Amino acid sequence: MLRLYSAALDRLDAAARWAVIAAMAGMISVVSMQVALRYLLNTSLDWSDEVSRLLFVWSIFLAIPLGIREGAHVGIDLLVGRLPAAPKRWLSLAMSLAAAVVMAVLFYETVAVARETWDENLPTLDVSTGWFLVAVAVCAAHSVLHLVQLAWRAPGRIVAVIE
Repeated sequence: MLRLYSAALDRLDAAARWAVIAAMAGMISVVSMQVALRYLLNTSLDWSDEVSRLLFVWSIFLAIPLGIREGAHVGIDLLVGRLPAAPKRWLSLAMSLAAAVVMAVLFYETVAVARETWDENLPTLDVSTGWFLVAVAVCAAHSVLHLVQLAWRAPGRIVAVIE
């Protein structure tokens, strides 16, 4: 069962990586085009700031779960570094589960707020401002999957990566 879960999560991670690459490429293209138009033709695109901001938010929130997978997020190990191996594993397990619960609550609340504000559009585009919140919800759901995997598969991994 864990193997199937991990394989599905690997495919989701690959899709997230490609989405991050696409969002970054789109953001770089839009901003570059905006700069070129401003300085070469003395004109600009009304929508470039909003599109580049939306792509930036999506690239960041899609990358967060990938950082969780790799143990790349900042951690403070002043206390944890002094603990014996068994308490480190238990603490790692507890923190993985607590973080998964926090991300699940974040997902739930973000979906609720996105529903309530979905009819608000960006000023220059006929696009809902809720798309910013969808990125947060996707991040939270994907993060829950990784935190559950960390708790299930290797409770000491987070602590080991921090050290």
